[in-house]
Amino acid sequence: MKAGVNQARPHIVLILADDLGFSDLGCYGGEIRPPRLDGLAREGARYSEMYNCARCCPSRASLLTGLYPHQAGIGHMVRNLGIEAYQGYLSRRCVTIAEVLRDSGYQTYLCGKWHVGGHYTTCRGDMGLSGSRGFPLPSDRGFDHFYGTLAGAGSYYNPHSLMEDGQPIRIESTDFYYTDAISTKAVGMIEKASLSQKPFFLYVSYTAPHWPLHAREEDIVKYRGGYRKGWDVARCGRFEEMKRLNLIHPSWLISPRDENAPPWTMVPDRDWEDLRMSVYAAQIERMDTGIGWIIDALKKHSILDQTMVMFLSDNGGCAELLKEDGDYDFVVPETVDRRPVTVGNDPSLAPGPADTFMSYDLPWANVSNAPFRLFKHWVHEGGISTPFIVYWREKIPGGKIVHSPAHLVGCQIEPRPL
Repeated sequence: MKAGVNQARPHIVLILADDLGFSDLGCYGGEIRPPRLDGLAREGARYSEMYNCARCCPSRASLLTGLYPHQAGIGHMVRNLGIEAYQGYLSRRCVTIAEVLRDSGYQTYLCGKWHVGGHYTTCRGDMGLSGSRGFPLPSDRGFDHFYGTLAGAGSYYNPHSLMEDGQPIRIESTDFYYTDAISTKAVGMIEKASLSQKPFFLYVSYTAPHWPLHAREEDIVKYRGGYRKGWDVARCGRFEEMKRLNLIHPSWLISPRDENAPPWTMVPDRDWEDLRMSVYAAQIERMDTGIGWIIDALKKHSILDQTMVMFLSDNGGCAELLKEDGDYDFVVPETVDRRPVTVGNDPSLAPGPADTFMSYDLPWANVSNAPFRLFKHWVHEGGISTPFIVYWREKIPGGKIVHSPAHLVGCQIEPRPL
């Protein structure tokens, strides 16, 4: 942004991860060490008691409107259940942050997952519904420009419901990777915004690390073998690191391993389990790389110091099994180069490539949500606790840990002691 812009109105970059657990990041005790997010945490504020709404679209509805999800029309998911609180798309009885900011003179951009505008499948051919009643697009709710997916989940290599400013996009390259595409488009939006004197709001809505387990091999190998000691060792390691970081009270005890997670000594496919968690970690690593591109773009235009950057997750780690759970109408059956996609957690297959569609399952989700109980869907701490990082060099001193409870509908920066 050029000199002379009103510094009282910061640029805002809101970054949302998908199904990231409370302790996955290094700055929250995890063994996954994303350097850009950990750096933002060191130089900004971390919340130890930030809460979401336990599932993807209710959290997004709340985040975008400042209301509880039932008030915004998405009390559960995006299927229309015939009741206003459960209509499955953003209500016209509320306004979004994009609408408010645009009316206040901001440029508004969304890059990534929408998932608050109706239910999209791969089998119905329903992209033609986009923009109609019950299927609002980001442009209908205050965003000047949009690149991303309308649906809640899908392949990282061949996502369905992908569009840019109302135009559907079909993937034709085997080099496509959705996390990288989101990051690259976000950088382009910053480049465009920097040509104006107006401040901007950029909502970067990643699908990482939501299933399926899709990651590039160069990211996977960084973590391969690191989970060979099992989920109990990983959970306890995170718990001790959280105490060292002063994120939790030293008198706390870690919750027991989930009753549905077997002891590591009874697990028959330990190398495969190590690989599953390694792919999950790699998805976070690649998202962090893209966040680095975004931060570098802000630095390039000398506007990082005038930008408030926020990062959080829409719910806790996810214990879903995919095919074994029965509903997978979101899977594109073929890869871009026409290979069939195998859906399900099959130990004879390696997760990561485009022709697989796996999840990391309940025991590893129990690690993601350490030290808490349960997962996405549940309103126990494991389902609703999120890391929350706020960086704003001009206003927030570095290294602050905020122990005051906060929620998506609003938060405060004032700290209190543990």
